[in-house]
Amino acid sequence: MRWLDAIRDYADRHGHRPFEIGEGRISGYASAVLGLLSLLAVLCFHFPQWLTVPEFRAIYGEVFARNALLVALITSFVLGTLNFVRNKRKRLGATGIIASTIAVVLGGATIPVDHIPETPISIGLDWFVLALLVSALIFIPLEKSYSKDPEQQILRPKWRTDLAYYFMSHALVQFVLIFSMSTATLMVGWAVSETFQSWVQSIPLAVQIMLAVLVADLAQYTVHRTYHSVGWLWRFHAVHHSAEHLDWLAGSRMHLLETMATRSAVLIPLLFFGFSPQALNAYVIIVGVQAVLSHANTRFDTKWLSYLVVTPRYHHWHHSADPEYADKNFAVHLPVIDMIFGTHKIP
Repeated sequence: MRWLDAIRDYADRHGHRPFEIGEGRISGYASAVLGLLSLLAVLCFHFPQWLTVPEFRAIYGEVFARNALLVALITSFVLGTLNFVRNKRKRLGATGIIASTIAVVLGGATIPVDHIPETPISIGLDWFVLALLVSALIFIPLEKSYSKDPEQQILRPKWRTDLAYYFMSHALVQFVLIFSMSTATLMVGWAVSETFQSWVQSIPLAVQIMLAVLVADLAQYTVHRTYHSVGWLWRFHAVHHSAEHLDWLAGSRMHLLETMATRSAVLIPLLFFGFSPQALNAYVIIVGVQAVLSHANTRFDTKWLSYLVVTPRYHHWHHSADPEYADKNFAVHLPVIDMIFGTHKIP
């Protein structure tokens, strides 16, 4: 806990100050984050049946996980040492080195994994570690290169709150999936037609993907607009709108009940149409990237793009404090849905 306290104390005193290359803060934070994530990854290797999700294990594979862990351990050590050399405050570098050392002592990337017993449900710690690492590597440089608000720092106010939501949404991913699939099957399973689904799967893959995005967005638009219209549902959705600073991490600030309800609603049409696994996998990638990107602190000059797909510029207006935009731009993927239903608004 002292490592976390060190990071928290350092962030409270220096987190909102801009990073400067050469002062050692960047290396310190990177070392601490990589060290702590490496330690969590080692725990995943020790207890894969409880801390990893079988569906995701099949995607990233054991070899990739071991190589990524090895690189993270080495990088944490190197950056921690650099922090000691360049920065008068050594806590972050020490945090990274100590966490990495414990990870190595516990087995590092050489922990043997043979047969993984099946468990009724597990915590998606592996999904949290990989998603956080990949998202940070992609979106932090993107936000710095194409900032909507250049004055907003990486460690802006309330970043720890959003990180906690990020952890919960990823750690409980299997629970949410089980609940959503069970609910969707119960509500629409009786109407599923194998003949209709076989016809859908015979459609070219690219068309299936576009159709999946369309029907899912129609479902999510309906649910999203309902959250804004029904008072007691708004109480749950208000958690998401409580974020005062938008970036790649802020999109995860959602009430757990809203997450389960929304995903159940989206699964209903997807289950009914019965798209091919390839089309569904493509949709999952699209919605995952767009959900993060639409909240990111980025801005692109191609304003016409906001009329074709939901961009950060498009969705940021939905989060605006201006009352004229309070009930506008509900779509998640396609602005044309807002155009059809009269809720499209771009200045």
